[in-house]
Amino acid sequence: MYDELLNEDGGPREHARRLIDSLNRLGHERLLSSAERRDAIFLQQGITFDTYGPDGETRDRPFPLDLIPRLIPHDEWRQLERGIRQRVLALNRFVADVYGAAEVLRDGVVPWELVTTRAGFLREAHGIEPPGGVWCHVSGCDLVRDSDGTWRALEDNVRVPSGISYVLENRAAMSRLVPELFDEYAVRPVSDYPEGLLSALRSIAPGGAGTPTVVVWTPGPANSAYFEHAFLARRMGVELVQAGDLVVRDATCYLRTTTGLARVDAIYRRVDDAFIDPLELRPDSLLGVPGLMRAFREGNVAIANAPGTGVADDKAIYHYVPEMIRYYLAEEPLIENVPTYLLSDPDQREFVLENLDKLVVKPTGESGGAGVFVGPTAGPEDVAEQRRLVEMNPARWIAQDTVWLSTVPTMCERGPLAPRHVDLRPFAVFGESVWVVPGGLTRVAMREGSMIVNSSRGGGSKDTWVLAEDGAREPAEPDPFNPPTMPGLRQFGWTEQERQQQQARQGR
Repeated sequence: MYDELLNEDGGPREHARRLIDSLNRLGHERLLSSAERRDAIFLQQGITFDTYGPDGETRDRPFPLDLIPRLIPHDEWRQLERGIRQRVLALNRFVADVYGAAEVLRDGVVPWELVTTRAGFLREAHGIEPPGGVWCHVSGCDLVRDSDGTWRALEDNVRVPSGISYVLENRAAMSRLVPELFDEYAVRPVSDYPEGLLSALRSIAPGGAGTPTVVVWTPGPANSAYFEHAFLARRMGVELVQAGDLVVRDATCYLRTTTGLARVDAIYRRVDDAFIDPLELRPDSLLGVPGLMRAFREGNVAIANAPGTGVADDKAIYHYVPEMIRYYLAEEPLIENVPTYLLSDPDQREFVLENLDKLVVKPTGESGGAGVFVGPTAGPEDVAEQRRLVEMNPARWIAQDTVWLSTVPTMCERGPLAPRHVDLRPFAVFGESVWVVPGGLTRVAMREGSMIVNSSRGGGSKDTWVLAEDGAREPAEPDPFNPPTMPGLRQFGWTEQERQQQQARQGR
């Protein structure tokens, strides 16, 4: 396993030397007291996440932030940034192709039958041309490091990727709780994400006079990521809406206000495809807006991410992303996949079944770590059960070589720091171009030996520091513990004239 702060001899890596010195000066007791303050404040501010207990019940807890940051040197990040942009561009071209000319399928680069049998394939999206030609507006690419420190892509998330609010809150919390750790580093900021997202959403909105009206569409407070939905709406200075707040008239989407209907130009949706329109998709959906797909199809409203992007989110499709990069961009992949096996292929399935105790097996349509089988840590009964599940429905599964995720020193209860496995989810925003937020959400497996980092399965998080090249200091981050009553409109891209136009359109 590769430790990101310590070398093989147990000494600090060059870029981590000053952090380790700062931690030694800070001391263990100060870290513990800061952790107690963190939990109390996160609960007070509602910075929480639902976890699932062994009895199946959900439990609300403070979002778990470990106070030892993860460092990524500038040169290393620059290469990752290029690789992430490359994947996003290829995936966007793939989705547009699947619902358009289907050349990638006709040329046999990706099997037709594989695409059309995916749960995320949306027949109702065929022939749609979204505003600006962008399908994957917000992407989260899960990255891991293998035993020699090489970065690899583990998954692509282009449906409704979550976690960016925790990236911003983690940074603000670290700045408040342990500001001493920032003294020796120039860390690239992340606080401009809401402004970047709002700019991208405006850029894809259908043309018209004035400033486009943008809303964040949430399933409601019962959703495990509701905090993020409300956070982003507040930080962008836009309305947070549910289905009952929206209505479609004459293939145009409107927001209900106290003075009547106000047109909506762009929707950042956090509702799954199947539920967005009961007229064309699930008729029993209480979360959807009747007629929304027609309004989207006729180009009267932009939806991010576009309905149908889930076809590129599938773990079986992930296997073909390197070929997509070569096909669409005529480039070699800058970030390689983890070696992956499709169990619908008889030869690959035979190999996997013979080596289940050495591989990781995942269901193709699940997220959040659900159903993942880790062979090296499984017992004989678990191996036998996974064999039965694969043989019963091979197409439902993929397998991957086990990557012993890199480790970073982590606070463990009240004991000393200890190595824990981590991954990284960087976020990319695609508007007029692709912008990658410096860093992303580092997820950490809090249990010793575990490689399940998902927050819903008990994982934690770390603040990810991308070190600046020129030594320029990071600007002050927003303080989550003393939030303003209204977002700073100028800070997030609003002029006074735009603010007045927005309030007039919404009847405020």
